[in-house]
Amino acid sequence: MNLNPLHPAAWVLDQLRADGWHVSDLLTFTRASTLVTAHRTGGQPVVLKAGFGSNHVLAELPTDQRPAAYGFYWYAQMTDAERALAREDFRHEADLTRAASGADHVVPLLEHGTGERFDWYTMPLCDGGNFRTFMAADKDTGKGLNILADVAEGLAALHRRGIVHRDVYQENILIHQGHGLITDLGAARRLATERGPERRGPEVHWPPEYLTGYHRATTAADVFSLAVLIHRYLCTDIPRLGGTANLALIPAVLRTLVVAALSDKGCDRPAMSNLAAVLRAAARTAQQ
Repeated sequence: MNLNPLHPAAWVLDQLRADGWHVSDLLTFTRASTLVTAHRTGGQPVVLKAGFGSNHVLAELPTDQRPAAYGFYWYAQMTDAERALAREDFRHEADLTRAASGADHVVPLLEHGTGERFDWYTMPLCDGGNFRTFMAADKDTGKGLNILADVAEGLAALHRRGIVHRDVYQENILIHQGHGLITDLGAARRLATERGPERRGPEVHWPPEYLTGYHRATTAADVFSLAVLIHRYLCTDIPRLGGTANLALIPAVLRTLVVAALSDKGCDRPAMSNLAAVLRAAARTAQQ
């Protein structure tokens, strides 16, 4: 893969190559991480996530290259203390991904490694892209509802393992052989331990309790976020406060539960397992 050497991600790829990885494609380069497809000599291709992104990497470039680097003036430079904290956050993400491995409909961790500047872990390649791509390209409602039921089952499996995802939306749902899988536990926490700031938001897929208690958000937060995505998929719009005009587009078997899942109060939302069962029933009805 030929990447302009002045692109900040080139530094990350150089470090991965020095660690024995053959990088074939750059998938994503964000503030916090870099996602690539890669393989070892003689090995199968995997997706590798490196805990080093634009907010880290510019500090590693030679001083004379920084002004020419892509996005240099857009990205904030992190202090050493902030970068150390970001590395611990990434290790937490890898640890939770490992703890979730083996759960149905959750992308597993295959291998985890550490280098001088950053950590990385690998995941299987998924052949169907993410759910945002699916929504734009596929009009098979029964298939889409089955994918969302897979995701609900995956989230229920996480919840049984004491993990709440806290960032359920279309890019964090991958598709492989027609099935949905939940990925990216970077915002997740163990239910037994508070984690993160007290307040986050707003984002269209986040529940209202993030404004006052993000650090202790429960599994009900994932129920709300998945309900937002279900509404977005079936109604082609996000749910609006006080708006019911689009609810007729949600199958009757599913409508009442989605409305309950969008409640402002977490205690009034259904369990994820109930949402999964009704999604599956709605998918069967749509395929008849």
